Amino acid sequence: MIETALRLLDEVGLEGLTVRRLAAEFDVQSPALYWHIRTKQQLLDGMADAIILASGMGPPLDEESWQEWLARRARAYRDSLLAHRDGARIVCAAVQLRPATVRMFDEELSAMVDRGFTPAQALRTITGITHYVNGFVLQKQVRAERPESAAPPGERLAVLAARPDRGASAPLIAALLEGGDPLGEEAFEHGLRAFIDGTAAALHASGQQ
Repeated sequence: MIETALRLLDEVGLEGLTVRRLAAEFDVQSPALYWHIRTKQQLLDGMADAIILASGMGPPLDEESWQEWLARRARAYRDSLLAHRDGARIVCAAVQLRPATVRMFDEELSAMVDRGFTPAQALRTITGITHYVNGFVLQKQVRAERPESAAPPGERLAVLAARPDRGASAPLIAALLEGGDPLGEEAFEHGLRAFIDGTAAALHASGQQ
């Protein structure tokens, strides 16, 4: 059911995903699905759980530093969100994940504690990078749904540069032209590196690493 729901999500988006439409995929009436799910929220939670697990949760590999692991985890999580239309909205709206997923999260926290983090620092670091990825992908996916955003980023920046009446200053235009798409790969990697480097600096300042 979750697999079918994710496929339907890619076709119609979150707004078009209803229990009735999902039931039609199985050629049954919607009440039949409530033998398997109690509410639509439970369905959405299951979909969120599947998206998160698809990113490959788990502690760092033996030879990985926490910095390498956190970067790999963030990229994989981003790719998993982007693999489904409205993936970020589904995950952000989740209320309850499966106990098995929570246990895997706890394993990640334990691994970070073994690498010098306090439990609170480990939790804040993982949730902080998760919020960063959620926000980045959410904006990217919302923009993709807007017809006015269909033009390539370079074309939109060129229009902005040619229209000073739209309120953009010369430094802003130069920054956009030089930096490229604010939601592109380079922008994502810049934010990711800033987060990881900032975390490492904070740990060093606290004398923990």
